[in-house]
Amino acid sequence: MKRLTLLLLRYRAILVSVLAGWLAAGAYAFSLLDIEAYPDPSPPLVEIITQNPSWSAEEMEQQVSVPVETALFGIPHLATARSISLFGLSDVKLYFDYGSDYFRDRQEALNRIQLISLPANVQPQLSPWSPTGEILRYVVRGPSYSLNALKAEQDWMIRREIKQVPGIIDVTTFGGTTRQYQAEVDPQKLLQFNVTLPQVTAAIAASNANVGGSYLTLGSQNGNVRGIGQLRSVDEMKRVLVAEHRGVPVFLEDVAEVHEGIQPRLGKIGMDGDSDIVEGVVLLQLYQPSLPALAALRPRIELLNRRLLPPGMRVETIYDRNDLIRTTTHTVREVVLFGLVLVSVLLLVFLGDLRITFVAAVAIPASLLFAFGCMVVTGQSANLISVGAIDFGILVDSAVIVLEHIHRRLRFRNPDAPVYDVIASSMGEAWRPVLFSVGTILAAFIPLFGMSGVPGKIFAPMSVTYVYALLGGFLFAMIFAPVLASYGAARAHERGPGETRLVRWLQRRYEVLLPALIAHPRRVMALACVPLLAAGVAYHYLGGEFMPKLEEGNLWVRATLPQDVSSEAAFALADKIRSELRNYAEVTHVISQCGRPDDGTDVTTFNNIEFFVQLKPRGDWRPGMTKPKLIDQMNSALQKFPGISFGFSQNIEDNVDEAMSGVKGENAIKLFGDDLDVLADKAEQIRQVLSRVRGIVDLAVFHETGQPDLNVSIDRGASGRYGLSAADVNAAVEAAIGGQAVTQILQGDRRFDFVVRYAPGYRGSPEAIRNILLPTPDGGHVPLGQVARVEVRSGAFMIYRENGRRYIPIKFGVRDRDLVGTIQEMEQRIAEAVHLDRGYHYELAGEYDSLKTEERRLAFIIPVSLLIIIGLLYMLFNSIRRALLVVLLLPFGAIGGLFSLWLTHTPFSISASVGFVSALGVGTLGASVFLSGIERHRAPGVKIEQSIREGSIVELRPVVLACLAAGLGLLPAALSSGIGAQAQQPLARVVVGAMITTPLAILFVVPAVARHFFRDPRDLPL
Repeated sequence: MKRLTLLLLRYRAILVSVLAGWLAAGAYAFSLLDIEAYPDPSPPLVEIITQNPSWSAEEMEQQVSVPVETALFGIPHLATARSISLFGLSDVKLYFDYGSDYFRDRQEALNRIQLISLPANVQPQLSPWSPTGEILRYVVRGPSYSLNALKAEQDWMIRREIKQVPGIIDVTTFGGTTRQYQAEVDPQKLLQFNVTLPQVTAAIAASNANVGGSYLTLGSQNGNVRGIGQLRSVDEMKRVLVAEHRGVPVFLEDVAEVHEGIQPRLGKIGMDGDSDIVEGVVLLQLYQPSLPALAALRPRIELLNRRLLPPGMRVETIYDRNDLIRTTTHTVREVVLFGLVLVSVLLLVFLGDLRITFVAAVAIPASLLFAFGCMVVTGQSANLISVGAIDFGILVDSAVIVLEHIHRRLRFRNPDAPVYDVIASSMGEAWRPVLFSVGTILAAFIPLFGMSGVPGKIFAPMSVTYVYALLGGFLFAMIFAPVLASYGAARAHERGPGETRLVRWLQRRYEVLLPALIAHPRRVMALACVPLLAAGVAYHYLGGEFMPKLEEGNLWVRATLPQDVSSEAAFALADKIRSELRNYAEVTHVISQCGRPDDGTDVTTFNNIEFFVQLKPRGDWRPGMTKPKLIDQMNSALQKFPGISFGFSQNIEDNVDEAMSGVKGENAIKLFGDDLDVLADKAEQIRQVLSRVRGIVDLAVFHETGQPDLNVSIDRGASGRYGLSAADVNAAVEAAIGGQAVTQILQGDRRFDFVVRYAPGYRGSPEAIRNILLPTPDGGHVPLGQVARVEVRSGAFMIYRENGRRYIPIKFGVRDRDLVGTIQEMEQRIAEAVHLDRGYHYELAGEYDSLKTEERRLAFIIPVSLLIIIGLLYMLFNSIRRALLVVLLLPFGAIGGLFSLWLTHTPFSISASVGFVSALGVGTLGASVFLSGIERHRAPGVKIEQSIREGSIVELRPVVLACLAAGLGLLPAALSSGIGAQAQQPLARVVVGAMITTPLAILFVVPAVARHFFRDPRDLPL
């Protein structure tokens, strides 16, 4: 290393130019780096949607969901298959193993779908939805336009234009009304003119077509021959010839009222004071960067508003993911800059040399820019956690150790000694402990790379970024730090004493304590074990959670109504609740969505109302108001609406929770079994048990039965006597009541259904339906009630399935209490109060299940990581004793991290465990440097006690500096309350606390026990 350093110093001008290029290239890479707010934690997910507006939940399950599931079982890497069947919709979600190729999985599912045999006119489709894919929402406004017109422009103009933006996979339309041309038939007039409903539908279908007649030579030109018969206007539709009665033509207007209407609504959107709007939800292609797509969206929307849309119609953005990204990056920028300032001040205070402090401070941007360059080259994206959780103190530690050695040697060098030789000798001392210490830090990160599932998706980008940054910091320390330190080094001995006033003060007091520490090792260890035991007790009371909430700056409020609620009642309640939520000063806008969009991408119905509550920046809130207080106030005010269960979440969080558990809720119990009635009874028992558990909120059972169905049960004997088959009766029922899309009306590149059905007065009640007249083969008519039983029965509302078995979900949230303690009490109470028969069992879905899975994985990976660390330490010291001494020290260093969580009432989480991993790496670095210093002061004839005293005093500064730099680097993140800081806080608090006790453990415990781990210099190391 000395030779390499001398070579670098000889060409230091070139090296400075290389460093400048490094920084410039890193800055350019940063401008290209994709930045996301939060990582997508969901596994590869393929969703298959099938719609049939005429079928009940049970028919959708039996005839669609089950065949689709069966065909898709056995796809390679398929982990879980879930389905939801409800009126008119089947949704099947396929969850694949993490790390599986999404596009290959998607193609395999698509190939198998083509082979599924389903009833006529039913076609499965792949959904474009993904949990974090919603990047922009907008509303289409036009005061002088009808909802039909607004929705038509959205479906046929705006959606088409936005889908052309690179990175956008689809646009979901929600709200508004869909234009539909309707012929509402009067059955009395059918009798009057002796016309049947099948004749009407056949006549309309036959009257809406164009034909071609080849071409005709017209002089020197050819002209195409076209027969124009397509229907264009309502007047033309009215003049469709249906039949001839006694020599007089019977037109459609003679037997039906023909008009422009709307398709039966599946959902409705309201915003603030407007109860009915048209909304578009822009969906990002999976694995595509959001910032370029958002940047390309803005000019496209401006083009629509300026030139393409009709006069007076506009697209107004109401939610932009870029706002969240900008806010979170602002939080990260504040944390980074504040941490950089603190670390720089610390370096100056401990080193007392502005030049050396500047060189050490340059290590931070150099490391980060190196990491950004590697991320761009490897196609990695940055997010709040991957960048914001990096400890800049750790990045600078390698440079600090190197520069501290150089600084000390230069201060006390012989004026005649060449500066380059002194710097090279310093590097000869420092490189080995720095190299192995960085290696041990990387080994400490093995558990992070070993994480799978949600934690792996969240922390893997952070781990990769950390490794890149650590490598960048190491390369800077080994190559550029000695080069930069050489400038002005010749006058280093002229700058006063070797240590600053603070360092001298610490050394004097430490020197007084050292003899007692060395003389009384048992007392020292006994005293050290007291806080260790206390930390163990504190850990017992910490509680646990999977991950801290990632603050998004909004609220997603879910209202669950009785399952049999009508659309009109649900729409009215949505308006009232939206008005209630607007009463708070912290709220800017409230958007309500009731039901589902026409494309079926949101699997729900009218009993589910969701409210997107946009909030002001935190600085504009009322004094003393916090988000938990705001939620409590809203929840209390909403209790005025009886029979409704409310839940509170956030926009992205709600989508991710639903994607992970398959249930619209934060956590859920899935009760499996076959009989829906038994499931409903047991689910209610479990709900009552959960209602008595402290901390459980937003509790509700997703009822699967109780949906009123009007069943038309065919009497085959009676219908047979009239010559009617079951198909004849069913076709008549479908056409007369539900309506049959006979053809489509083309208007340019737009197309709208033309539907035929009975007028409302002839299908609006069970009695009216019984009186529907069915044509018989002999030319007569028979009432429907004579060939079928028409009765109201209770049926299935929504049927959940997972891996081929039915289940009923009980959703709940946890607030004001740790997740682990709440779940443990809940499971104990369920075991005591609820008896489940054979074939019935429950499973937990959501955060707790992910937490237990990751705890089991870490219990295996962490010991492996420790063994690797011990191996690296053995290679460094060539002694298993000293390697074990470093490992023995690590629990004492972790004491501060546990106390930090306990004092701040922060539950233990995966984020906190990552903090302990970081602290373990810094503790290993500090202990390795400390022991290396003791080893350098050993010499033949020198007692081990003297070597320990001299080495300890010399290494006090680098150890304290390295640890405090790591702690101060994350102190801003530990204290920050800005949007996006919540995910970092447990990690940062652990590191800050651990960096207080780690140097204490190194400085006090190591000297006390070191002589038991060192042999006489004449002996071979063990």
